[in-house]
Amino acid sequence: MKDQRVPLRDKASLVLLTFFGSGYFPIMPGTIGSLATIPLILLFAYFHTSFYTLVLFIVFLTAISCLEAHRIQEKNRVQDPGWIVIDEVIGMLITWLFVFPKTDWIHLTVIFVSFRVFDIIKIFPANWVDKKIKNGAGTILDDVVSGIYAGLLLLCLNYFNLLI
Repeated sequence: MKDQRVPLRDKASLVLLTFFGSGYFPIMPGTIGSLATIPLILLFAYFHTSFYTLVLFIVFLTAISCLEAHRIQEKNRVQDPGWIVIDEVIGMLITWLFVFPKTDWIHLTVIFVSFRVFDIIKIFPANWVDKKIKNGAGTILDDVVSGIYAGLLLLCLNYFNLLI
């Protein structure tokens, strides 16, 4: 009988890439991964994380996620599987940066909805990244672009006092 043990690095990568298993939800894993980010945002807010610490965290998380997504996708011979949702987590965090440190229910709802809309419609260059970059970076970076677009929308909404 063949040894079926999964290496520890692969287990750790899957915990990261599925954001603690939320990517394994049977329907709409990207939406579930985005929703699962809200407690993380609240945790950062609770501990009064500085803007610069959050930016460093996002940069580090993006770099590690690109590398591990590439490694796991090559190992499993898959491209941008739905169960990888760390890109949604990164996109949501980037969106939040534009209204940081606001965490009231209105802002969290608009962060979630706007990010999901931009993630689904994929405005250029997100659609280009999604179609042309076929590695771990492509899996992650289209959501970075979507997070920037969603964040810019929130910035405009806040500027014109359309959010409380």
